[in-house]
Amino acid sequence: MLDKLITEKNLENLAGETAFQRGEAYFSVGSVGPLRDTGDKISARVEGTETYRVELWDDDGSLGYDCTCPRAAEGYFCKHCVALGLAWLSGRKESGGAVSAKEQRRDPWRDIRDYLNTQTPEVLVELLLDTAERDDRLYQSLLFKAERAVAGTDVVNVFRKAIDQATRIHGFIDWRESGDFASNLDQVVELLEELLAPDSAELLIELAEYAIKRLEDSLEQIDDSNGEVGDIVATLGDLHLRACELAKPEPQALAERLFHLEMKPSFEICSFDASTYRDALGEEGVQRYRELAEAEWAKIKPRHSNDAYDSRRSRLTYLMESLARESGDVEELVAIKSRDLSLPYHYLAIAEIWTKAGQDDKALDWAERGLQAFPNAKDNRLRDFLVAAYLQRQRNDEALQLTWVQFEERASLEQYKKLHSVAGQLGVWPEQRQRALARVAEVITDQAAFTTRWKPKPSIPDYSLRAEIALWENDLDAAWTALHAGNCNQGLMIALAGKLESTRPNDALILYKRIIPSIVDQTNNVAYADAAKLIRKVGEIMNAQKRNREFGDYLAELRVRFKPKRNFIKLLNEMSY
Repeated sequence: MLDKLITEKNLENLAGETAFQRGEAYFSVGSVGPLRDTGDKISARVEGTETYRVELWDDDGSLGYDCTCPRAAEGYFCKHCVALGLAWLSGRKESGGAVSAKEQRRDPWRDIRDYLNTQTPEVLVELLLDTAERDDRLYQSLLFKAERAVAGTDVVNVFRKAIDQATRIHGFIDWRESGDFASNLDQVVELLEELLAPDSAELLIELAEYAIKRLEDSLEQIDDSNGEVGDIVATLGDLHLRACELAKPEPQALAERLFHLEMKPSFEICSFDASTYRDALGEEGVQRYRELAEAEWAKIKPRHSNDAYDSRRSRLTYLMESLARESGDVEELVAIKSRDLSLPYHYLAIAEIWTKAGQDDKALDWAERGLQAFPNAKDNRLRDFLVAAYLQRQRNDEALQLTWVQFEERASLEQYKKLHSVAGQLGVWPEQRQRALARVAEVITDQAAFTTRWKPKPSIPDYSLRAEIALWENDLDAAWTALHAGNCNQGLMIALAGKLESTRPNDALILYKRIIPSIVDQTNNVAYADAAKLIRKVGEIMNAQKRNREFGDYLAELRVRFKPKRNFIKLLNEMSY
């Protein structure tokens, strides 16, 4: 399949013109190291700003790719992938490209294994040592295994030393370096995984905790934007859990150990709560865990809106909520939640708990208490909950009024849709629509008339909201009127032009021609590309009307008007009429 997937055309399509050209340059100067071809995958190191490891493979009929460069980490087919693909193609051309069926069926790994099976131990040792001199990962792995063999029963110190070396940092590590840091960590995790056995699981528990602590301390000095180091911490947490389930430590001691770990300040990547470790704790351990949590919880005072964030309180709240959910005690869960009523959303969270429990009256009571406690808070989630509850109880006037509060606070398309939904259910939308549109007109006028020290004069009214509503209602005439009444968002103008193309093409042309110059005037390549797309739409409309000559004249006008913008002129020159 690689013969079909790796072609110059496919490489350029995946990378784009610019990255493809850069990849060609990398290949032409010999930046691609020796290729490794296993039949369905090729790999090599490519020398760029750094040395990058690159792979291409058959991914169910598509070309899979991976590179250790930042560009590939963002999901792009990078120049290094292009260089590898071109190097492979070059090698195929030099060999004539034809491969016999017998050669195609050969497994290179089997050939290597067959060769190694014929060698003496002395030769194999020399091969391994020679490779370890050039492969730091292999060197570190062999060194660790050798030290472990020499240490005998003092295995803990050998593992701790490996963990210390892998987690040691000198200064801040940015996102470009975090991959190499994670690679060294990954090797240590592989070594720890070997301890996941009945006779060494207890040792793994101790070492996993040590590694997690070291890593979380290191994360304070690492830009882990790609999440590679965080993933390794999560893997260590999973190893710790599996080791606890395998070793079955004394339940109460384990509960105390886990509670201590959970309450320590951390990045909260690993969870040491009772729910996660239920199988390892058993009923006795879970009960001890609960006792510890409740003892600390008794020291916590209710939180007020002006209280500072407390990470310990947050962790303890999470634990108590987790235990309450585990037991299924709704009253207990609500009691825990009600210790922090510093935000309107916290009332909503309690209301939703009661709703889920089938206690709708209690849910409504908590939601209304939240609204009373925060009458001026603009948290519409709580209001939306109440609107739905009022409609369910046919308290229609209250539902409509609460929806209007939201619209009057902030007239927007989102709030207009809410008003439409509620008034529509009540059968009063026509009159409510007129009231809403009157409010929109009022907002537009007020915003234009508003003056400040920095805006001393009234401005031209902005009719974007009215146009946005009209487009949502598919009222093209109202949208057209709004766009011509004053200023309007450019995106709305483009959206209306698109809707007018089929039924009112000349009006669409008017809008496109009005928009294009302002986009070009932004003077950047992205804007030029956006303008070119709209110009092509103009061409399609005119060509459909047999106005090809007029389109040519329009292009000529643009060339004259924007002659200094050479990159834009290049795009115009690619167009035909």
